[in-house]
Amino acid sequence: MSFATPPGWYPDAGAPGTERWWDGTAWTAHTRPPAVVQHEPVRQPYAPQSFGPPVPLPPARGGGRTRVLAIALSGLLVLGAATAAFLLLDPDDSGTRTAPAPTTSDPAPTAPATASASATPSGEGGPDGDPAVLVDQLNGITLAVPDGWEKARNTPDDAPTIRTAVSYDCPGTAASFCYRGTVSTRTARAGKTDPKAVAEADITAAADRAYEEDILGQRTHGGITSHKVLKAEPVAVAGRTGYLVRRQVVTAKGPGGVVQSVAFPSEAGSGTPVIVRLAFDADRPELPVSLMDTITRSIRPIGDSATSGGAGASIGP
Repeated sequence: MSFATPPGWYPDAGAPGTERWWDGTAWTAHTRPPAVVQHEPVRQPYAPQSFGPPVPLPPARGGGRTRVLAIALSGLLVLGAATAAFLLLDPDDSGTRTAPAPTTSDPAPTAPATASASATPSGEGGPDGDPAVLVDQLNGITLAVPDGWEKARNTPDDAPTIRTAVSYDCPGTAASFCYRGTVSTRTARAGKTDPKAVAEADITAAADRAYEEDILGQRTHGGITSHKVLKAEPVAVAGRTGYLVRRQVVTAKGPGGVVQSVAFPSEAGSGTPVIVRLAFDADRPELPVSLMDTITRSIRPIGDSATSGGAGASIGP
């Protein structure tokens, strides 16, 4: 008997205290803090396994007096298909019941990776498990991770993100820390289809988030005092025509920086444009503006047969 777990947010076994989005086939790159449910009885509808998708558990019976003991057995990989079985012991039942395990007809994704929680593991050798590749499952793209950068474990807005590995105290507040360079991906708002209009509208939001005020309302660089446009032009991204806007910002504290928004049609879903935001601190020799162009050129559709979706790509300053 085969079954599939529906899409949804489930506890992330690789990152306690967070939930990860299961799209019905594989774990995605999107995480969030655990949701708080009001006026609902406390129950555990799913038991995420370290070796595969969340496995549904039958609801407990007996008005809250019944305990369900789940004993998870070790997973065995055979020809790329994950199989697992666990026993459920219910005191109200006359015996032991065995939950059905996935068959070879079911998808066989693996569990989230240990250190790179923002990647979506889908098996050894795939782009999801490659530390040199950021995967955005929802928008169907990958991009190369520069040398010396890392995939962010968690972000306040759940956007797939890479950043320089070393952080520093933000010049505008001692209560937060900043990164010299960041790149994140996201979906444009519904109804926005023109890449030029999307990029031109997003560049202000990208600059404000990087150098004006963070998601908690802290002015990490003392605020933006002035800016100027460095580039605004069409650009080919992942084989499609997009639009790029690059802006230099001067801040009240710290060196300021360069911010870029790139918008292009998505390969996934309805084709709503994808936005890739880049922000580099100014006057950093390891972060030349040319690296923004290199990262933009590395963007590929997931599963691109000509480039393996960017898998294995490695770029430097």
